Parts: sequence; structure tokens; C-alpha cells
Amino acid sequence: MQLIDQASVQLVIDKLKEQELYIHLEMTTGAYASHLDTTKFTASTFISNGLVNYSHGSIEGTGPYRVGLKIDQGWVYSQGLTHWEETETERLILAGHDSEGKLVVSLQLSREPF
Repeated sequence: MQLIDQASVQLVIDKLKEQELYIHLEMTTGAYASHLDTTKFTASTFISNGLVNYSHGSIEGTGPYRVGLKIDQGWVYSQGLTHWEETETERLILAGHDSEGKLVVSLQLSREPF
């Protein structure tokens, strides 16, 4: 994964809008590492292969970035994004890593299930 190039990510967001897409949205404060330190508070959120169709999407900020997707009944919102998979052309894969390189948040959109 590479550091986010905001303009390039925006192009992919625009390309995928107004289509039925599978979404993977995940956030964790250390669920993958809590077995090493039981004193850490762990929280996480996970949705995989949910369906969304957004009419407007944007990536904002100066890094870490946030992405908002306007759906019929509200918004999908993800903040803390730092990296993206730039080799992907048919789907969007974004991740946010902390200062130790650990995954904190991910947002993925695709025409196919993950």
C-alpha cells in the first residue's frame, strides 16, 4: 500500500458512484493485538459485504484523510485513512495505520464481494 494520493483516490470514488457496491468497513483500537496486553481497551466495528450505492463521495483532509459517501438514507463516513492500494482500478482499498504501522481503520468498495 502507498500513502494516499488524494486526487487519485477522488478519481476512483467518482468512478464508482451511482453503482451497487459491496462495502467493507472496519475500525479497531487494537483487537488484533489485545492478546499481548490485556490492559488495553479494545473496541472494533466491522461490516463486510454490505451493499451501498452512493450519489456523492469525497476524500477530505490533509492526512490522515476522511471519506464520506452520501447514500439514500444517510452517510457512510470513515476517518483516519493514510494508505491506499494504487494498483487497484476496479475497486477502492483504503486503510489507516497508526504510528506503529498497525491497522486502525479500513474502507473498501468493490463491484464484487470481498
